[in-house]
Amino acid sequence: MRKKFLVIQFVFALFLSSKSNAQTADDIQNIALLLGDALFFSEQYIQPATDAAIYQSSSGWIVSPKKKERWKVTLGLHANAFFVPKNDREFTIQNSDFSFFEIEGAALAVVPTAMGNSNQVYLIGEIGGEQVRLETPRGVNQESIVYPYLQGTIELPYGFEFIGRYSTKTKLKKGYYQVYGFGLKHNFSQYFSKLEAKKINFALATIYSNEEISFDFLDINTAYGNLGINKLTSTVDTFHFIFSASKEFKKFELISNLIVNTSNFEYIVSGQKGEIEEIIPLQQTINSLLETIAERKTNVIGEISGRYQFDKFYLQSSFAFGKFANLNLGVQYQF
Repeated sequence: MRKKFLVIQFVFALFLSSKSNAQTADDIQNIALLLGDALFFSEQYIQPATDAAIYQSSSGWIVSPKKKERWKVTLGLHANAFFVPKNDREFTIQNSDFSFFEIEGAALAVVPTAMGNSNQVYLIGEIGGEQVRLETPRGVNQESIVYPYLQGTIELPYGFEFIGRYSTKTKLKKGYYQVYGFGLKHNFSQYFSKLEAKKINFALATIYSNEEISFDFLDINTAYGNLGINKLTSTVDTFHFIFSASKEFKKFELISNLIVNTSNFEYIVSGQKGEIEEIIPLQQTINSLLETIAERKTNVIGEISGRYQFDKFYLQSSFAFGKFANLNLGVQYQF
């Protein structure tokens, strides 16, 4: 029922925005139904990737919960590796899922998500008396996704610490991934001298991060030109709340983190606009409709980390776990 209601919205939006009398009512309606199918497919295709983006951005924020000397600066180069689970690499489609398209030569098919392989099937329909034949989008076809980033901290008065992170756009086989963020950590074991004497540290942190993940999407040609929805991008705004505890053993520190985060997901199609924009503002229309699948999610993630000191250098590895698994490695220098 929800899908039928959306399709009716598409039809009215396209009728109202149409600038040409040459389009038949049937063609306008078929384009609307095609967009309904694209909306259904986009949600199934990109959702595993946006879920993964949260784990990729959650790990490695706390290099140590302990309090340092005021104005101490630490800079680090990190590499993050996310392991793509098999269950999130593909999904099943069938003809009953679609209002416009049909699967060529089959009643159902297994297709990759954005995190899946490069297998493709064809979807077919008809607009303006011409066949529309679409290749389903490929996935990244990688068992792990690795990206580097820079992270720095500066110790502030009263046991506060500012944390910042930035990565350039990391190229994937069919898109890119980028993350940046910042936040504050506060050490509260400083208020308990017995804990400090035993080299036990506790801290709380609040972090904001922005993740952007983009993939090649649907390259659709029709009798009225290309539709211009060949790139799908998701932006994820996440607030992380982290409880961190550690125990020091001479030059080695064992750290455990409990991460609770809440994320807002938004989706847009982008890239070069298609020829059909001369008739219908299609990219604007489908981006408005993508707002209907925007959502908010909450995750609880555990993390274990180890940090070893060599003079002013530190080596650190972190493993985050929950629905997914994520590994983080870093080299830091403390000024």
